Amino acid sequence: MFTLHPQLAHDTFFVSDLALCRMLLMNNRFFPWAVLVPRRESLREITDLSVEERHLLIDEISAVSMAMQALFTPDKLNIAALGNQVEQLHVHVIARFTSDSAWPNPVWGKGSMAYEDTAPAIVDKLKRDLASSDYLLDRGGCETYTQGS
Repeated sequence: MFTLHPQLAHDTFFVSDLALCRMLLMNNRFFPWAVLVPRRESLREITDLSVEERHLLIDEISAVSMAMQALFTPDKLNIAALGNQVEQLHVHVIARFTSDSAWPNPVWGKGSMAYEDTAPAIVDKLKRDLASSDYLLDRGGCETYTQGS
């Protein structure tokens, strides 16, 4: 049974369950930041996933990246699976701007500011963008998956 790590649950807003991952929005309005957590128990590394699940993970990272680009038009996307603080496998997709307070350095440890009333609107836009897009496509041989399936 999948259980989200308590730190991830505390620091994020639920966006959607994709075919493999739970998509979350980090509660940090300084940096638009999605987190993808494969809904499998006891994963630490990407290599702990099956080959098919690794393919799905890359597809979901790509889909979320495209949604983040469409919504925020960043100068760069940072994508990382670190796990130094939270060992549960999760992938960060962070929209970066040359004007952000951490540029060009990593965002970790550069402060945060919780969303106030804007998080629900961002969550809704991300959900709608993923649901109404072709970002999640059939890989030919893998089942077709869409938001909410």
